[in-house]
Amino acid sequence: MTKSSEELLGLDALLSPGQREWQSKARTVASRIAESVDEDFEGHLFRREYVGLLGEAGLLGMQLQGYGCAGADSVSYGLACYELEAVDTAWRTFVSVQGSLAMAATAKFGSEEQKQRWLPGMATGDLIGCFGLTEPTGGSDPGSMTTSAVRDGDDWVLDGRKRWIGLASIADVAVIWARTEEGIRGFLVPTATEGFHAQDIAGKLSLRASIQCDIRLDALRLPADAMLPDAVGLSAPFTCLTEARFGIVWGAMGAARSCLDAAIAHSTTREVFGGPIGAKQLVQQRLSDSFVEYEKGMLVALHLARLKDAATLVPEQVSVGKLNNVREAILIAHAAREILGGDGITNAYPVMRHLANLESVRTYEGTDDIHTLVIGRALTGLAAF
Repeated sequence: MTKSSEELLGLDALLSPGQREWQSKARTVASRIAESVDEDFEGHLFRREYVGLLGEAGLLGMQLQGYGCAGADSVSYGLACYELEAVDTAWRTFVSVQGSLAMAATAKFGSEEQKQRWLPGMATGDLIGCFGLTEPTGGSDPGSMTTSAVRDGDDWVLDGRKRWIGLASIADVAVIWARTEEGIRGFLVPTATEGFHAQDIAGKLSLRASIQCDIRLDALRLPADAMLPDAVGLSAPFTCLTEARFGIVWGAMGAARSCLDAAIAHSTTREVFGGPIGAKQLVQQRLSDSFVEYEKGMLVALHLARLKDAATLVPEQVSVGKLNNVREAILIAHAAREILGGDGITNAYPVMRHLANLESVRTYEGTDDIHTLVIGRALTGLAAF
C-alpha cells in the first residue's frame, strides 16, 4: 500500500484543530486555483478573481490582528502558504506581498488613520498593495538605495526607481522606501498619484502567473501624513522581509510536496524491464532521500512557527529556514523530474513549473549567498558583507 508524502509525514498529529481548519480553508482555495494553473502559467495570466477568494477565506493578512484581519497563529499562516505554493508559487507570493509586506508594514508602522484607510480593504482583497524596496542596481544592498524623498513645504516629493516589485501595476497602494535627510523612511503611496508609473516586466520564464514590475517615481508629491510614522531606518523594511521569508519557509515545502507526490504516483504505474520503476532500488533511493529532506524541512518550518508564536524567533533562524527549505525543494523537484523521465518536462506534471518558480524564490527575499552570510555572522560574530 502506497502512502503520499503528506501521509507518511504525519503532520496532522502535531497540529491543533484550529490549525487544521486553516489548512483546509487554504487547500479549498488552492484547489480552485489549480483548475487553471497550467493555463495561467503558460499564458502569463494573473487572475484577479482569485484575490477575492483569498479574502473571503480570511487568508490575506491572516497573521495580523484587527482591521478585518483574522489574527491567526503562525503555524496556521505557514500552513496556508504551504497549501498555496503546492499549487503555484505565484499565489503564495501574492499572499506574501499583500499580507506580509504591504499590510504588515502598514500594521506595524502606520498611523491609526493609515491602518483604518488601507487594512480592511486589503484584508478582503478589494484593495491590493505592493512593497517597493528593491532597486535596479541594489537588490541585495538596500542600504545603497537612491530613491529620494525631499521635503517641499508640508509635502514630500519622491523621485527614483524600483525593480522586481510584485503587483505594482495592479496595486491600489504602494509602500515605497526612500532616502530622506533623516535616513530611510517608508511612505504609503496611492498608485493613482501623479508621477507613479508601473510597468510589468516581460519575458519571465518563472513566476509567469504572477506580476512583477518596474516602478518609476517622477516628482511624485505626497502630503506629510503619507509617511509611515514609526518606520525609521532599514530595520523597518527588514522586519517585513522577515515576515515574508517565514512564509517562504513553509511555501517551498508545498512545492516540494507537489513534486514528490507526482514522482511517487508515477513510480507505481510506469513500467520498464518487467515491472514498475518504483520497485527499482535507484528510484526508491531518490524518493527516500527526497522524502527525508521534505520531512526535515517541514519540521524546521513548524519549529520556526512555534518560536514565532512565542515571540522568540530571530531573523537568523528565518535565514536558516529560507536557505535550507528552498534549496532542498529545488533538489526534490530535480529528483522528481528524473523519475518522471521525459514526461517530467511537460505540463502533464507540475514539476518543471515548480522548478522554474523556485528559481525565483531562491533569488528573492535574500539569495542563498546572503542568507549564508547572515548565518555565518550569527555563528562567528564577524560580518563578511
